[in-house]
Amino acid sequence: MTAGIEAPMVGLTHGASEDTGLGQRGPESKSIVVPYGFWLFVLSDMVLFSALFATYATLVHANDGGPTTSQLFHRDLVAVETIALLLSSFVCGLAMITAKRANMIWTQGWLVLTGLLGLVFLSIELYEFASMVAEGAPPQRSAFLSAFFTLVGCHGLHITCGLLWLGTMMAQIWAKGFQQHILRRLLCFSVFWHALDIIWVAIFTIVYLIGTLS
Repeated sequence: MTAGIEAPMVGLTHGASEDTGLGQRGPESKSIVVPYGFWLFVLSDMVLFSALFATYATLVHANDGGPTTSQLFHRDLVAVETIALLLSSFVCGLAMITAKRANMIWTQGWLVLTGLLGLVFLSIELYEFASMVAEGAPPQRSAFLSAFFTLVGCHGLHITCGLLWLGTMMAQIWAKGFQQHILRRLLCFSVFWHALDIIWVAIFTIVYLIGTLS
């Protein structure tokens, strides 16, 4: 009798744990924990950039008699920079599609193109910084320039880290193939890259577009 009673109870407890989430369960799988943790990281990064945006908006007119936004920024060059980053985000999405289909050649090809477009973006940004310094507008010239270099430079630093991460992912895919944990890391990279794209659209609109119209 005792054995006959205990067996259904064990089965019920196990079933409740799986079907309804009740009862005792072990730790969640990495497929749940890793994306959740990475989204927390992305959100914390958004908070960081929100603080930098607020600082820039406060100091944008504190130029101390130095050059202003309309004198420094060239919208045509920044437009090319923006298009390059938007295209890299689109190509990164294509890489994710081909990675899910386990197509090595196309995945590596799209990832290479993503990296090249990222390098174009970064090169234009470094050229802009160098030109501003050569024109007598370094970060220490005014509070406005300090805020500008901090905001845009922080985004550029994220792009640099993203390119290093991209190179690491390409090497892992080439060496180990499309294993589940590698695809999970590639998904995290894709989220990170798209988030940088969204942040740059905000920078382009607030800093460059509105800044040169005012």
